[in-house]
Amino acid sequence: MEQYKQEFIEFMVDCDVLKFGEFTLKSGRKSPFFMNAGAYVTGSQLKKLGEYYAKAIHDKYGDDFDVLFGPAYKGIPLSVVTAIAYSELFGKEIRYCSDRKEEKDHGADKGSFLGSKLKDGDRVVMIEDVTTSGKSMEETVPKVKGAADVEIVGLMVSLDRMEVGKGGVKCALDEVKDLYGFPTNAIVTMADVVEYLYNRPYKGKVIIDDTLKAAIDAYYEQYGAK
Repeated sequence: MEQYKQEFIEFMVDCDVLKFGEFTLKSGRKSPFFMNAGAYVTGSQLKKLGEYYAKAIHDKYGDDFDVLFGPAYKGIPLSVVTAIAYSELFGKEIRYCSDRKEEKDHGADKGSFLGSKLKDGDRVVMIEDVTTSGKSMEETVPKVKGAADVEIVGLMVSLDRMEVGKGGVKCALDEVKDLYGFPTNAIVTMADVVEYLYNRPYKGKVIIDDTLKAAIDAYYEQYGAK
């Protein structure tokens, strides 16, 4: 496994972003793991997070894009810190844009979006924390496509949960790719996480032991992509 993936897994654990136990997801599924990007709260954490995203986006999609679009709410800080990191690491100015949950009807910046306005010809990279069922893209893609004549270059998430989307067969990221016609990628997958942490002591503790591994395996028996 690539070094940056190992480092990112440790980073998620250190920031208490990746948790293990029993959690009820937005989809209603009961999961033995949970990823919460809202737990990145300090300046140094957000700086590093932006750098991981920027490196992954640069690796997968190159430099030929104009806008990072982060869906509200968690996508807003993700797009901001990644745009900053992209400028610092690769010397390219990328604009950020996010949608509003409620349209603003006053002031100079009224409308449905925060940050840069989308313009005809813009090439857009979508950025999210995690995609479980792909439902968020149902709301976001029409908003982005409806704002201007843009091309969506791809989607980058931090963690691919590797479970079936709404269709019940393919993983959510593959469903998004097939439905909307743009590539989807993640910094790491849950397979990477399990491979790296299973029975491996980290800071004096085994995070994924045999019992937790069995629970994760059982979860994927039920919800894993076929």
